[in-house]
This record gives sequence, C-alpha cells and structure tokens, in this order.
Amino acid sequence: QAQLVESGGGLVQAGGSLRLSCAASGRVFSSYAWFRQAPGKEREFVATIDWTGGYYADSVKGRFTISKDNAKNTVYLQMNSLKPEDTAVYYCASRVFGSHTSRADEYSYWGQGTQVTVSS
Repeated sequence: QAQLVESGGGLVQAGGSLRLSCAASGRVFSSYAWFRQAPGKEREFVATIDWTGGYYADSVKGRFTISKDNAKNTVYLQMNSLKPEDTAVYYCASRVFGSHTSRADEYSYWGQGTQVTVSS
C-alpha cells in the first residue's frame, strides 16, 4: 500500500536551514507537494513538484527549494533563511495522476507530518 514518511523536522534558530525528506513507497506518483499547518491556522500550500519543475507559495519563494530523487523515490524540501512564521507541522502529499497543484483536496496520499519550529 502507498505510504509517505516525512523526516527532518526540528528546532532551528531564525535564519537557519532545515531539509525535510518524504520517502514514498507502494505507488508511482505523478506529483508531490508540501503543505504546512500552524497552530490555530488552516493548512496552507508550500511547494509542489512534477515533471515540469517546482512551484512555490509566494511566502517561501526564494527561500525554499523542492526537489525529487527518482532513484530513491524521495522528495525533499530545502528550507533556508527560516523565519519564526515558518513554524508549523509540515506534511508531504502525493497524487497518482495529474500535474502539480496547490489544492490540498487533489492529493490522495498524505504523510504523518513533521514539526518544524523556528525560534526568534
């Protein structure tokens, strides 16, 4: 069965970096995305990737980079210049058909989430 497992979250100071990983198994996916949810807020789109490239929310553009290692079936989110407002649980999502999208309801598979905390 299909499964996504995130790792790489943690506590970092503002201005620091973290790299999240999302290991996929069980299916071949056409596109992936990262979403995040801060306490008391709705889940929001962060970045997505498919065969055409990576696409980003305005709030992370220029600071975050999404990439994919096909040999390892793993998607990464490199996060640089982190800010306290980046603090959230980060979720990896995937879909079997279709290109990149920022809509959470178009992804069928989700990981369990990994906590990212940025201190000021």
